[in-house]
Amino acid sequence: MHTRQFAAIVWLALVLMAAVHVAQRFVTTTPLATDLLALLPPTEKSATAEAAVRALSEQLGNRALFLVGHADPEEARRAARGFAAGLEASGAFKRVIAAAPQLDPRTLTSLYLPHRAGLLAPGDRDALAGSTFAAENTLLRRMHQPFQTGLATDPTYDPFGFLQRWLAQLPFAQTRLTPSDGMLTVRDAQTTWVLVLAEPLGSTFAADTQARVIAAVANAESALGDGAASALLLRTGAVFYGDAARTSAEREVDMIGGGSLIGILLMMWLLFRSLRPLALSLVTVACGIVCATAAVLATHDRIHLITLVFGASLIGEAVDYAIQFFAARLDAGPLWQADQGLVRLLPGLAMALATSLIGYGALALTPFPAISQIALFAFTGLATAWLSVVLLLPLLARAPGPHDGNDVRLPQRLLCAWQDRATPRGVIALVAVLLAVSIPGWLHLTTDDDVRQLVARPATLVDQEARIRVLVGTAGGSRFFLIEGANDEEALRREEALTERLRAHVGQGLAGYTAISGFVPSAATQAAQRALLQRALPLDKVAPLLDEAGLRNTAAEAWHDMLADETTLTLRAWLETPLAQPFKHQILPTASGTALIVTLSGDDPGLDPGSLAADLPGVSAIDKTASVSALLAEYRRLATLWLPLAGLIVFAVLAGRYGFRQGAAIMLPTLAAMGIALGLYGVAGVSLTLFSMLALVLILGSGVNYAIFIIEAGARAPASFAGVLVSAATTLLAFGLLALSSMPALHQFGVLLLLGISIAVLLAPMALTLGGTRR
Repeated sequence: MHTRQFAAIVWLALVLMAAVHVAQRFVTTTPLATDLLALLPPTEKSATAEAAVRALSEQLGNRALFLVGHADPEEARRAARGFAAGLEASGAFKRVIAAAPQLDPRTLTSLYLPHRAGLLAPGDRDALAGSTFAAENTLLRRMHQPFQTGLATDPTYDPFGFLQRWLAQLPFAQTRLTPSDGMLTVRDAQTTWVLVLAEPLGSTFAADTQARVIAAVANAESALGDGAASALLLRTGAVFYGDAARTSAEREVDMIGGGSLIGILLMMWLLFRSLRPLALSLVTVACGIVCATAAVLATHDRIHLITLVFGASLIGEAVDYAIQFFAARLDAGPLWQADQGLVRLLPGLAMALATSLIGYGALALTPFPAISQIALFAFTGLATAWLSVVLLLPLLARAPGPHDGNDVRLPQRLLCAWQDRATPRGVIALVAVLLAVSIPGWLHLTTDDDVRQLVARPATLVDQEARIRVLVGTAGGSRFFLIEGANDEEALRREEALTERLRAHVGQGLAGYTAISGFVPSAATQAAQRALLQRALPLDKVAPLLDEAGLRNTAAEAWHDMLADETTLTLRAWLETPLAQPFKHQILPTASGTALIVTLSGDDPGLDPGSLAADLPGVSAIDKTASVSALLAEYRRLATLWLPLAGLIVFAVLAGRYGFRQGAAIMLPTLAAMGIALGLYGVAGVSLTLFSMLALVLILGSGVNYAIFIIEAGARAPASFAGVLVSAATTLLAFGLLALSSMPALHQFGVLLLLGISIAVLLAPMALTLGGTRR
């Protein structure tokens, strides 16, 4: 067995192993990721801050929220119960909640009553400290108040209502929802809406979970329509956005991959008029896609759908090497000898691969998991397709029969027309004019580093979410505060310092906030408030008032015991109660102590959390969206600096084979294409992003391929030049379809690649004019 045959068999065995690995992963699990956070790198200053981001994301992301509406309140409640029953019966949810939560007053009083001396609402505390508290009037009003609203306490143990008022300001979720017949409801002008909460069974970003949830909701909604034809349903939750992203990505994979495949088959048939080159070219592409997928799954738990969308566009570039092989074979005709032909082709193919890998290698330097996945996928896919061409095609491709050249006559005429008319001076002048015309566009270029470009949010879901927020009375936001302390007490005291500042902003851009110290004041605060009560309302002052109000001696004894009792409510004790369950995600144990999270509601963009936390020890303002956007901006600037360095590397590679003059001639079309494409971007008002800069790096790495192919083929190889045009067309088709992506980042990425590579292809014959044909 010849060495070449042995190498081909080994290579096929490796590809087969990769295919088995991919098939096994997709059969045993569904290794597709749709989670936005999977795209984002760590951006916060500490691991605790990243843990806080994950905790909030999991708490909010693992819920699906529904509002069932009807004009008749009773019908709305009936429909909501039926809808909730349908969800529960589906088995797709871990928990479905339609009933209003029952807050047992005994639970609250048993927890807080023993510690009431240290629990004062801000208004009472300020009045006592300022000596403006009217004890007698307050006691009389409390004793003779005919109706009690909210949670009432026993006057024997809370004669002035201090505990009652403190309980009333506990930071439970503040919404417009009100209990009605055991359910939480809200009414707008025409409709009564009933809340239903559901927690999906499994990760909301797993494809199988999404499929089960969507099917369950569709069935429950259908039953809802059967039972009450005029019933309405609103929904929101990460599971719906994840499903929309997955469905959109799968559709784009089919569109880009299928469109590229059809285009490749059509154009290769027009050039080669034979099924064998088509089939063998697709084999090399398939080897690249399979090995690229295997490489990602071997190094990552999941492959993100964005990677698959981009990978589908890679088909158009991966097939270039096979096209050049078969074009050279067509030029040689019946005299084709695979070994000699490969020796002639290999240097040019190697140069094309090297320059492309330089471009894709730049993607690997970015900190974004999804982008590094794309880099690994592209790097492996192109290298594997190239190796498949080199190792397999010489053994599998037979020499073609004679051809009359009609199929490549038009490309040959175009190339000859260019050579007959173009002069080095004219080419330089053309480039200068095109770049000069692009200058106004450059001057209008702007930047946009908003991380939300990574997400395509369907308008229907966005509208429903906005309507739900208005109805329920909550507002979204990615901003929160992280408070770190050496122990529970220090964390609570630092949080109280922050909440003192936040309180002043409530109603002025801030609807409210939820802080753990609102449920459990620090021991220092409890001691200070107990001491304040002891000074302002000692027993000898309170006892006559209680007697005059008609309260028995038990009240005076309770007041005495309360002031004398110095036991403190601790965070650990509070965490053991049912009251703490909904807020446990806001308490994070750390290696150095305790961390607390303060969440904001109705967070106005005009509020500056950073200034509120600026001089507070242990307090950090966290804004994941702003942090990632800032990192995008930083890496966009780094990519701008990397671009000329990548250009120098590409030029060094070219000069090593072609010499200084010819290497510059090969690079000039691509550099001009990049400048012109940027000018068009500026004229169109499209902002530059990190993905735009990465697209420029790929234009640099891939755009020179066409000039390389022309130089290697020479002016007297008509099929090879036709192959260059077909290669360019397949690449442009793939990137053109990528420009149709619903994700803004991939759309901009594809548009700039389409512009840049199109212009680079049109200008590629300049390399012959300026550098001459390689001999």
